[in-house]
Amino acid sequence: MVERPSPPIRRHKHLCADAGYTGAPALKVIEEHGYIPHVKGRGQEANELKRTPDKKARRWVVEVAHSWFNRFRKLLVRYEKLDRSFLALNHLAASIIALRKVKLDVNIIYG
Repeated sequence: MVERPSPPIRRHKHLCADAGYTGAPALKVIEEHGYIPHVKGRGQEANELKRTPDKKARRWVVEVAHSWFNRFRKLLVRYEKLDRSFLALNHLAASIIALRKVKLDVNIIYG
């Protein structure tokens, strides 16, 4: 058995959060747990976009993935009774999303 090396000690732990965590109680909890908060207030992102219109907003991978899956209406509202059917549709949606990301000369999904 090979022993794993111990993980390096992190000096700073950063936490990026959305505007829902701008209040004093939330910031207090974040700092109590030893994180450095990076929280953008409401409208702050819009003001930054006005200053530099070429800069794109950073989105978390999870938020983007949720928006991609929400485009599949059958998954958005769960109509399936069986878990295996719902899981199969999720796998199908994930494969379609991945296939759409492949650069091809001809779009094989839409013709």
